[in-house]
Amino acid sequence: MTYPSAVKELKRLLNTYLEPTQVASVLHAFEVGEEAHRGQTRKSGEDYIMHPVAVASILAGMRMDDQTITAAILHDTVEDTDVTLADLEREFGEQVAKLVDGVTKLDKMKFRTRQEADAESFRKLLLAMSRDLRVIFIKLADRLHNMRTIEAMSPPSRRRISSETLEIYAPIADRLGMNALKNELEDLGFQHLHPNRYRIISRRLRSMTKHRKEILDAVTDTLKKRLNEAGVAARVEGREKSMYSIYSKMRDKSVPFEQVNDLYAFRIVTQAESHCYQALGVVHAVYKPRPGSFKDYIALPKANGYQSLHTVLTSPYNVPLEIQIRTEEMDMVAEKGAAAHWLYKATPPDGSTAVRAREWLLKLVETQSRAKESLEFIDTAKSELFPDEIYVFTPRGKIIDLKARATALDFAYAIHTDVGNRARRARIDNKPSPLSTVLENGQTVHIETDETVEPRPEWLEHVVTPKARTAIRSHLKNLEQADSVAIGHRLLDQALARRNSSLDNISSRKLDRYVRKAGLERLEDLLMRIARGELLAATVAQKLLPITQKRSGEVATGDVFTVGGSERNAISYGNCCHPIPGDRITGYLSPGRGIVVHRHNCPNVPALERQHPERSLDVAWEPLPRGSFSALLKVVTVNGPGVLASVSASIGQADANIERVEQRESTSDTAELHFLIGLRDRNQLARVLTRLRRNPKVFRVQREMG
Repeated sequence: MTYPSAVKELKRLLNTYLEPTQVASVLHAFEVGEEAHRGQTRKSGEDYIMHPVAVASILAGMRMDDQTITAAILHDTVEDTDVTLADLEREFGEQVAKLVDGVTKLDKMKFRTRQEADAESFRKLLLAMSRDLRVIFIKLADRLHNMRTIEAMSPPSRRRISSETLEIYAPIADRLGMNALKNELEDLGFQHLHPNRYRIISRRLRSMTKHRKEILDAVTDTLKKRLNEAGVAARVEGREKSMYSIYSKMRDKSVPFEQVNDLYAFRIVTQAESHCYQALGVVHAVYKPRPGSFKDYIALPKANGYQSLHTVLTSPYNVPLEIQIRTEEMDMVAEKGAAAHWLYKATPPDGSTAVRAREWLLKLVETQSRAKESLEFIDTAKSELFPDEIYVFTPRGKIIDLKARATALDFAYAIHTDVGNRARRARIDNKPSPLSTVLENGQTVHIETDETVEPRPEWLEHVVTPKARTAIRSHLKNLEQADSVAIGHRLLDQALARRNSSLDNISSRKLDRYVRKAGLERLEDLLMRIARGELLAATVAQKLLPITQKRSGEVATGDVFTVGGSERNAISYGNCCHPIPGDRITGYLSPGRGIVVHRHNCPNVPALERQHPERSLDVAWEPLPRGSFSALLKVVTVNGPGVLASVSASIGQADANIERVEQRESTSDTAELHFLIGLRDRNQLARVLTRLRRNPKVFRVQREMG
């Protein structure tokens, strides 16, 4: 067979690193694919087979194995031709068939909306990736060639595909450490999503090209000379920042083109890790470093395996210089990421980008198993794809990477879901701290657990990582359903008690008939709706036992509803007044929220009782309340250093947990601190108040409503 020039070029590239038999197998795949796609053309008018050949060539440039190249050539055959997976398995083996299947499945499903289709396709893509990373290598190369030839598409299609590329595929490439591919995807996506902005930045860059080249050459020569004098063998490259990275900085930092710091970037590539630190000393001796700009990603690699030293220098040209210093191996990983290690003849080494990528994917798979909807999962996955990360330590020195702004509670869930669910408080650098404390790089965090603790809805306000958020929601949902059934049962029993009956006395036939008439499937659904205030127990009791009034002189039993026990996950405690055990309380059945408990003197109670008396509920505390309840304190203190630590220590001495603290007002002499603390009851509150009033830095303290 006479091969087109593109196939001959692919063959030449493959011959540089594959065995002759493997190259022959790839060429056979081309013959099968060419016959299958014969007569099909792309929108550009080009024979369709040239698209999979181009995809294969991109992967060959990454030196991917023969199975990946073969699957790339055949990746559209099952979807667009009469070729079946069985045909491919028979002709090329099980691995190639699985790779083609992994890519094909994404486009085979029918959905109600494009948004839902994209979400579910992405979900399946990640699952396929978790089994074999080569699936995403093929998909990324496929997307890259589609972006290179996107001009043939209509403007709306170009915008949609470009947006998807920037939102999904470029971040995946980044997460996998495939920097060169990511940069090209970003620039092409930017060019076709925002063509006017792209033209403006492109024009500005061209206008300063000559001046830029002079600076790049001068700095490169200076660095080479000084490194050589210091005996550090290294190559130095001046490079231009990608247009999308320039645009992103302008957008994210709201700065004009002239203020984008790192238009001038240089890469120093050495022979060994120790040479990287020597090179750092050399460049800092040549140009003055900017304070706070140094980052050591060699000692603490990024989650995608990226390693490099970063520093920003002040130059004599009145422009900042961004310098990256790394070894040849680190440079290869930075450009090709997981693909750099991907040789199926051997398992990728521990700590490699491929291993890190699979760990990340398995975390996502765990998250998606809890997510009920595809759209919920894609939101989670997208947030994972943009990791602005921090690194903290366990007491044993293990590094835990978390999203920026992550809290001690996020850390707890990163250790293990059970640790998160039972977290009581944290010790950060050996100091007691609230679980809501935002963590900083390099801190050591220890989590104290308590078997009586369970996640609460307000915890969702204190976490930023998808794993923590998903675990809390899942736990709350499971507990809430069980607790709602129990609460609905108690409320309905109370209403029936006023009619000298109980739920056990109602025949199952009558109950089933009523449940079906209400449009529900099970008795549990009815009880949950009662607990959530969507149906009133008195109304349901009236329907089940239509008695107009109870007998004269009858004393209803069970009229007071007790709270603070095992069913608290379906009960809310008003943030307007923060009731705790020992307070005099009242209840209100809020539609959709269920029972909300307020302090009796809460300013919102009179209006609720006046507007909806039928929803008012007599409530009392269980004899032995369980768990932690929140109280709000206002503490006026001396305004000076160490005050917050001193006040926090006083609260901790009473074994209370600080959930949140903020400073609202201050003068030169005083500071007003507001603490939300977790307590068991009013007795513990009294001990907290006593400790605070004994603190010489505290002028006065009082409990507040909310």
